[in-house]
Amino acid sequence: MRLLILNPNSTASMTRSIAAAARAVAAPGTEIAATNPAGAPPAIQGAADGEAALPHVLALHAAETARNAPDAAIIACFDDTGAWELKATAPHPVIGIGEAGMMAAVLRGRRFSVVTTLAVSVPVIAANAARYGFGERCAKVRASGVPVLALEDDPEASARAVREEVLRAAAEDGVEAVVLGCAGMAHLAQGMAADAGLPVIDGVAAAVRLAEAMHGLPGLAAARAA
Repeated sequence: MRLLILNPNSTASMTRSIAAAARAVAAPGTEIAATNPAGAPPAIQGAADGEAALPHVLALHAAETARNAPDAAIIACFDDTGAWELKATAPHPVIGIGEAGMMAAVLRGRRFSVVTTLAVSVPVIAANAARYGFGERCAKVRASGVPVLALEDDPEASARAVREEVLRAAAEDGVEAVVLGCAGMAHLAQGMAADAGLPVIDGVAAAVRLAEAMHGLPGLAAARAA
């Protein structure tokens, strides 16, 4: 299958990191095409950044779909910027990494928490959890205090701060899983799961595996054609 990954922010280095994380979990034969808009904010931190990025995301998706139609598209921002709009119009499945991470968490246990970047992102993620039907199962959305770009610019300090918040969530929230609330955290999940003693879920990996599972699902191709 061909999988289009759209990073809504304009930071190309983060897009490359997201693509690497996706390829690390993708099945043989899955082609990963990752891209980002040039005119969007360098990081999506809160509703204002999401609103500024949205037209760029929609235009980029349209251009990429016209150029080489994918079998599915992934929005690689935990705020799922543009995912809801594209679900209504795209001729293929569109999956947000926030949506996929939460879905994996509820399949793993009764309740989960999210550890994201800054406090400004908390209301967006909490609203998305409710919109997807996971509101009662999301115990808490926690801010680590780490700006999105610091995950690349200062990786060691950022990883420590995220780890501390993951451990607090595991100890205090009464959850069976923790979801990492930023695409830039994708590489942290495996090591933190061992420290926390429960699943720590990366939304990029969850979205790739979910897209692959949906590919070729009986009835899906007919529904798209209709």
